[in-house]
Amino acid sequence: MGILDRFRRGPRTSAPARDGLRTGSTRVRASDATDVEHLQTWLAARHGVEGFVEPRTAVSDVTLLLVAHDGEWTRRRVPSVKWAHRFCNDHRVPSYDAAVVGVPQRMREYNRRYREQQKRG
Repeated sequence: MGILDRFRRGPRTSAPARDGLRTGSTRVRASDATDVEHLQTWLAARHGVEGFVEPRTAVSDVTLLLVAHDGEWTRRRVPSVKWAHRFCNDHRVPSYDAAVVGVPQRMREYNRRYREQQKRG
């Protein structure tokens, strides 16, 4: 094999599969108006809410995690990190980068209480 043969073969990676269900590959769904509406409705019904902006990953786009005072939470896709921080600022909600600060302890405690309640019946 010559040194230039590597470049003649073309790219080593293939295009994403057309049939994601058949191959098990994932396709990231973009945020839409339903996501924004859900965030606004959820925010209006709770108090003491903080926003945690989660960066894009291999399987998920940028998400906004809203956590209420009691630990109840919701997560939805958003168009961008900048959009998420602007959304929080417009609704007078403090926002943080989740990759830097993590998620609050009250959210983990809420999840633990919820799981225990589900086990009991």
